[in-house]
Amino acid sequence: MLMQHAEPTAGNVPVTQADVRGYAWIVFALTVGLLLSDYMSRQVLNAVFPLLKATWGLSDTRLGSLSSVVALMVGVLTFPLSVLADRWGRVKSIVLMAAMWSLATLGCAISTNYGEMLLARAFVGIGEAAYGSVGIAVVLSIFPARLRSTLTGAFMAGGAFGSVLGMALGGAVAAQMGWRMAFGAMAALGIVLVIVYRLVVTEQRLALLQPASLNKAEGLGVRMSLRALMKGLFSTKSVVCAYVGSGIHLLVPAAVWAWMPSFLNRYYGMPIGKAATSAAVFVLVTGVGMVVCGSLADRLSKNGRERKWSAAIAFCLASFTLLAIGFRMPAGPLQLMVIGVGMFFCAGASGPSGAMVANLTPPSIHASAFATLTLANNLLGLAPAAVLTGVIADRLGLLGALQLVPFAPLIAAIAFFIGKRNYASDLDRLNTLREEAAH
Repeated sequence: MLMQHAEPTAGNVPVTQADVRGYAWIVFALTVGLLLSDYMSRQVLNAVFPLLKATWGLSDTRLGSLSSVVALMVGVLTFPLSVLADRWGRVKSIVLMAAMWSLATLGCAISTNYGEMLLARAFVGIGEAAYGSVGIAVVLSIFPARLRSTLTGAFMAGGAFGSVLGMALGGAVAAQMGWRMAFGAMAALGIVLVIVYRLVVTEQRLALLQPASLNKAEGLGVRMSLRALMKGLFSTKSVVCAYVGSGIHLLVPAAVWAWMPSFLNRYYGMPIGKAATSAAVFVLVTGVGMVVCGSLADRLSKNGRERKWSAAIAFCLASFTLLAIGFRMPAGPLQLMVIGVGMFFCAGASGPSGAMVANLTPPSIHASAFATLTLANNLLGLAPAAVLTGVIADRLGLLGALQLVPFAPLIAAIAFFIGKRNYASDLDRLNTLREEAAH
């Protein structure tokens, strides 16, 4: 019975009210808005790395730990909290999570030492832990299935755009008013968005955008046993490869986003504000690449279901090649240009990965499935990226550490290749099981 939704059409929603379609886009905008706040609170830290290093005399390893502790908390807690969100209510969970990370960011602003900052950052991670998986589950439930790569890529790109705003605005505020005000500004924005979301989005209005079959499936998901849940989440080799490939390939953007302001400050002599603003451009390029690559994957896969995998492999190989060359070039505009093009592709497999996971899991457990994807993203890529780069930087220098980072997408490409080889047979088997269950 678990596999009857192997190729879900949860987003094929009949319009039951005149304003339903418009409301779906409002929900999307507000959900992405909170994701922007999520990453602004997370990445503002990177803009003030040099100031914290000078204020508290921190090593690169300790600086990296302040960034990685957030991703670590997300990785550890995303799955259990997402399962709870499926049972307790996704909208209520989103409001609670956003309030927590906003207040924790305020805690960062009043920290007086490294230990207090580390604790506050841990609570930022706890608040953000399940947001990505629950948020994308809400979005996918109210839009057509044919838009999954596009929507997933656009949603995840919100993280890049939030990082841009967090680094650029945080750096500007810090340069003028100090690093504490940079954290305070991010916290204030998050609190405002929480209030708006709570007033506009409700479970009842979301239900109007969802077909009765999905509402029934979600009811089954709530009552599903842990064994059945695990079976649905890890039912095929290809979905496991999607988890693994997605996680490993995200080590690149996480490492470069965290250390690019410091790279520009140390190797190009840029002051704090300019380094943060310039680094934000690379994050922006990454976000644009996620949207474009996700849309391209949807277009390519119209006439071939394995083409999403081929696209993911191509994006990983392009990122590896360009960044491996870029970080070994002499400092100058050409180096930054090559690195920028590499960053365009470095998270391009996010959209295809999300679509693969959605296609290979039932809609009743999509929040849990995306929690598993988030778990892989964080434990394999986002969490170790900043601190691992910092540890290596303390030994080889920051440039030497960044020269090793591009090998991650090469490994991810291998995982995607294995997934591609199994995808057709896995999907056919799931379709057969679905048809049998329907009868």
